[in-house]
Amino acid sequence: MIITRTPFRISFFGGGTDYPIWYKKNGGAVLSAAINKYCYVTCRHLSPFFDFNYRLRYNKIEETKAVHEIEHPSVRECLLFVNFEKRLEMQHNTDIPGMSGLGSSSAFTVGFLKALHALKEEEISKYDLAKEAIYVEQERIKENVGSQDQTIAAFGGFRKITFGGDKKIDVVSVPVSDARKDELLKHLMLFFTGYQRSASEIAGEQIKNTPQKESELKRMHAMVDEAHAILIDEHRDLSDFGKLLHETWLLKKGLSSRISTAAIDTIYDAARGAGAIGGKILGAGGGGFMLLFAPPEAQNVIREKLPLIHVPFKFEELGSKVIYQMSENKLGY
Repeated sequence: MIITRTPFRISFFGGGTDYPIWYKKNGGAVLSAAINKYCYVTCRHLSPFFDFNYRLRYNKIEETKAVHEIEHPSVRECLLFVNFEKRLEMQHNTDIPGMSGLGSSSAFTVGFLKALHALKEEEISKYDLAKEAIYVEQERIKENVGSQDQTIAAFGGFRKITFGGDKKIDVVSVPVSDARKDELLKHLMLFFTGYQRSASEIAGEQIKNTPQKESELKRMHAMVDEAHAILIDEHRDLSDFGKLLHETWLLKKGLSSRISTAAIDTIYDAARGAGAIGGKILGAGGGGFMLLFAPPEAQNVIREKLPLIHVPFKFEELGSKVIYQMSENKLGY
């Protein structure tokens, strides 16, 4: 039996420049952080006492004899990709709802691939794990997804990730002290809007609009270095980071008519009126989680003004990992 734990993420800057349609020509970059909210994937070889070969438990239960009969696209395509030939039982658990902007779909793909490699007694690097998850989602499932979610889920940490060029993907840690990270965390608030949505559908419109949004995406790319500079200069006022978040949200909304809604705009405006400096809807938009940057002294008022679930969090450093492993010879069959 294998259990993997894979973190969700918060994307601060550069989202949209991590789509291949953009970065293969223009290059891209994101500033992203893994957080201590997780996807758990449990896998084991299915015992021979059943008349099916695959039992899957997520928000539904599937029991099938053949891989091609599996409805869950990521499970089916990951099994085919790694050429997993044994019977399998898989269970998926999560700390937060899916379709909510924290990279949950990619976290699952990363965690499931990690588990399958472990069951096959294969080692896989973080870089290769990220590349495999990107390939499965973009090329096999044909999802409208970028390349940052899989990467930060595999690596963990607070990262600047660049896309394009000879390396294709380059991942570096943001060199800030623990004290600076703690100060940043004290200014961040995460709220669940209550609205779930299909990220792939919303991203599809954004991708379609990409050729007409060159100036916006170039500005969003440039903000990654600006935000990075604010963080690593410990003499800079962190409120500049919040102001930059506000600017990137205004740009992001212009990438597609589906990224924001009247309800989301009302929530954001209420938060700003209560003292938040900046913020954004996470992920593709349309709902899910909203990130706010606010002075600690304003946060009680913001919580009172917003009738939403507030989710405290911390940054996570480890990325996807096996947290439990029992060798096959202990199973008894």
